[in-house]
Amino acid sequence: MPLTYLHTMVRVKDLEKSMAFYALLGLKEIRRHESEEGRFTLVFMAPEGQEECPVELTYNWDGDDALPDDSRHFGHLAYGVDDIYATCQHLMDNGVTINRPPRDGRMAFVRSPDNVSVELLQNGDSREPAEPWASMSNTGHW
Repeated sequence: MPLTYLHTMVRVKDLEKSMAFYALLGLKEIRRHESEEGRFTLVFMAPEGQEECPVELTYNWDGDDALPDDSRHFGHLAYGVDDIYATCQHLMDNGVTINRPPRDGRMAFVRSPDNVSVELLQNGDSREPAEPWASMSNTGHW
């Protein structure tokens, strides 16, 4: 029996703040499930036209003490973008730190409000190295 990809789940501390971050990446809410009994909300977000590849944001209404400060045990989410430089500039203009700038014109890393590492990869061939990215240093962990 073949496997079917369903989604990637990340737990979030502030649902609205996390949704705003993923919206900056271009993801839109595609469905939501609220559980009064379980006291949680699940929000599925995906890029337009790629609803089969969502990230599931899991928010526990009563807080989540089990959520670690650094989610590096998770790994990362990865998204392809048409213009790595424009995407990173858009994120920076909206207050997102570029942890690993796209010095090579191909790859960058950012972190969500919940410390989830997000890899951004240039679709197709790498862009020519350009400033300010080419000389920008890493910031924090990625």
